[in-house]
Amino acid sequence: MTDTTPGSANPIKVSIQVQPQHASYEQQRAAWVAADELGVDVIFNWDHFYPLSGDPDGKHFEAYTLLAAMAEVTERAMIAPLVTCNSYRNPNLLADMARTIDHISGGRFILGIGSGWFEKDYNEYGYEFGTAASRLQALKRDLPIIEARFAKLNPGPVNGHIPVLIGGGGEKVTLRLVAKHADIWHGFGDLETATRKSAILNEWCAKEGRDPNEIERSVGISPQTQKDLDGFIAQGITHFTTNASGPDYDFGFLRELIQWRDSRSV
Repeated sequence: MTDTTPGSANPIKVSIQVQPQHASYEQQRAAWVAADELGVDVIFNWDHFYPLSGDPDGKHFEAYTLLAAMAEVTERAMIAPLVTCNSYRNPNLLADMARTIDHISGGRFILGIGSGWFEKDYNEYGYEFGTAASRLQALKRDLPIIEARFAKLNPGPVNGHIPVLIGGGGEKVTLRLVAKHADIWHGFGDLETATRKSAILNEWCAKEGRDPNEIERSVGISPQTQKDLDGFIAQGITHFTTNASGPDYDFGFLRELIQWRDSRSV
């Protein structure tokens, strides 16, 4: 279920990042199915090659192979990476992979993408790490290529369009790319930070000739920031994502958020 808050352009959504670390495939699969049955709006994974917490050499699986499996075993939730590292795949290939998973899922795929940051991935897999600026410039270069490839593929996306989520808060480049290319912006930080970044995004929308209400605003939420839910909504930030790490995938907080979302239904 999703529900709309009066005065907000977008429905309230609650999602989960099922982190693909420290768990077997079977444990991850069970977590996806359970999240889908709970009624989450989006099931995310992430695009890394090694765990980000715990044992740095613990169990881990590749994102897009998992997303294809997730598309097959779930039924209602949207699915997405939070987020794809643009550096890891040729942009034309990435568009084709996204379109393919979109068809496997019946039109439930969101292309979450960012410029990349985890240096260990780059070093271990032979990618050039470069600088934060060079990775952002590569993302700026590649987003139009991805969009052009979507238009050339046969068959095209199931619903004619694959939503694009861009993650990050860089005020000079990233938020301008969001204004130009994204359907969803995923930000980070507390209420004050997210509010300020969202206002800057609105400024970029004005410069790019984009209606800011077309861009859904998303943020990570935790038990520590749960108290700010109403504050986020007041600022037009209506999509809330928590996370769970393997192998146990505790969904206790997720259940609380879903109950809160559903209590606000109109």
